[in-house]
Amino acid sequence: MMPMIARIRSLEKLEWLLSTFPVVAILGARQVGKTTLARDFGARTGGPVLHLDLEREADRARLADPELALAGVEGLVVLDEVQRRPELFPAIRVLVDQPGSRARFLVLGSASGELLRQSSESLAGRIGFLRLRGFSQEETGSEALGQLWARGGFPRSFLAASDAASFEWRRAFVATFLERDLPQLGVRTPSETMRRFWSMLAHYHGQRWNGAELARAFGLSESSVRRYLDLLTDALVVRQLPAWHANVGKRQVKAPKVFVEDSGLLHVLLGIADAQALEGHPKVGASWEGFEVQQIVERLGAHPEECFHWSIHSGAEIDLLVVSGAKRLGFEIKRTSAPRLSRSMRSAVESLELDRLDLVHAGEATYPLADRVRAVAARDLLTALEPLREP
Repeated sequence: MMPMIARIRSLEKLEWLLSTFPVVAILGARQVGKTTLARDFGARTGGPVLHLDLEREADRARLADPELALAGVEGLVVLDEVQRRPELFPAIRVLVDQPGSRARFLVLGSASGELLRQSSESLAGRIGFLRLRGFSQEETGSEALGQLWARGGFPRSFLAASDAASFEWRRAFVATFLERDLPQLGVRTPSETMRRFWSMLAHYHGQRWNGAELARAFGLSESSVRRYLDLLTDALVVRQLPAWHANVGKRQVKAPKVFVEDSGLLHVLLGIADAQALEGHPKVGASWEGFEVQQIVERLGAHPEECFHWSIHSGAEIDLLVVSGAKRLGFEIKRTSAPRLSRSMRSAVESLELDRLDLVHAGEATYPLADRVRAVAARDLLTALEPLREP
């Protein structure tokens, strides 16, 4: 039996959301732990829980008339894989708007864009959202940082008995995702086409999006490869990090950076079987950047609309910019044990008027580099960012 890792912060956020909204959606990729989190939350509440899995025929049949089936239900109602029945959202609105309603709804979904649109239209002002990713450094502990990076954060991959077992799980996940999950989300593109595109995208991981170049390499139109990118983003397995535009009197890059969301999936798409192979791979630096971007975002509790990259055509750039209200935090990420202050970093601090810039590195020590600039060892990230994170 696999050991368990408690997702305390997610449980606390879920508790707060359900005290604020009658409906909460947990959005996350397949197998990322949404169902487990919902069950853990239900056990934590101690009240009645009705869990319906919309991939089960019996549960779908039970909800043929949802207003009738759920009338008078009290406690927590969990609707798993709700993107299979988007017509439930208007019924949920009717139920939660009934005077004296004592039900709270937790809906779990594996596709973000369409689900957000449908739920927002039907449940405006009634629904909150929790984005669940794989395990983070905060959950596994810094002592497991290397394993988390190599295997990624999907629970079954991270907790596998060996590197080989983890790699095989991820290979099977990719196959199932492409052959079953994407078609269930309404994607009609052949699975082999999506496999080729996703694998090609892995080689562009951490780079600025260049649709024309990718279209030429793939032999399709630029609009087609953009549509494939958006499909994988919507399915929560790819991250697009938009460019920040500021009035700094310099020509700024406007294209987003593109990352495979989970480092373990990136590695299986690149054929990297374990940590030793990873260290010798040409994409090791890009992999490290994407991994640390995710750890920083998770630790800060930053929302997607607060996260950017920034670069100008003359060469200055930073890998991650978090803009929250009046606060501006910059992050540069280097796979090095001897970090140095660069002209690019100085330019970013001055041009963007950063409150702080952290150079996250693979070495052992955390120390100041200049005014408002410090080197932060990746293993120290949790404590270094603690004063900055959202409550």
